[in-house]
Amino acid sequence: MQLPEFPIAVIIERRPLANRWQTQTWEAIGVIPDPGDAAAPRVLLQDDTRMQWLYGGFVVELHRDEAENYYLNLSAKQPCVFIVWRMDDDLAVPKFVTVSYGEAARFMDADEKVDTVPMARDMCDWLGEFVNRHYKPEPKKRSRPPSFKGAKRG
Repeated sequence: MQLPEFPIAVIIERRPLANRWQTQTWEAIGVIPDPGDAAAPRVLLQDDTRMQWLYGGFVVELHRDEAENYYLNLSAKQPCVFIVWRMDDDLAVPKFVTVSYGEAARFMDADEKVDTVPMARDMCDWLGEFVNRHYKPEPKKRSRPPSFKGAKRG
C-alpha cells in the first residue's frame, strides 16, 4: 500500500544577533509546496537583517501507527509542521519534516533542533482526511469512584 505523501520545501532564516557569545540565530520559518526542483538549496532573500534559504525535496509521509499523534496536532490551537535541522558547516540544514507530535518529541528527546511552523490549510485538510479514516480513539473505560468500590448492590 502506498503511503500518503505531501511534498514540501522548507524555508530557513538566518538573522544576526547583537550578542557577544553568538553572532547569529537560525530558524525554520515556513514550508511551501515543493516547487519540484530539489537541486541545491537556494537563497530566497538577502538583506542587512536576514538571509533566507529554500530547501526542497522533502516529503511528509503519513503512517497509521502515528494517527493519534496527527490527531493531537490537528486538535491544537495552531496545527504545525515540525522541522528537524542541524548545522552543516556554516549553514542550518533541514533533515526531516513531520506532522506527528510523537516523532517530533522523539527528536527533541534526542537533543535535535526542532522548529515548528504553522500548517497551511490545504495540508490540514489532507491530514484531517487521513486522521478521519485511520484514527479510532480508544473507548474510555468507566471507572467507579473509590467510594463505590466494594459496595454491595441489592
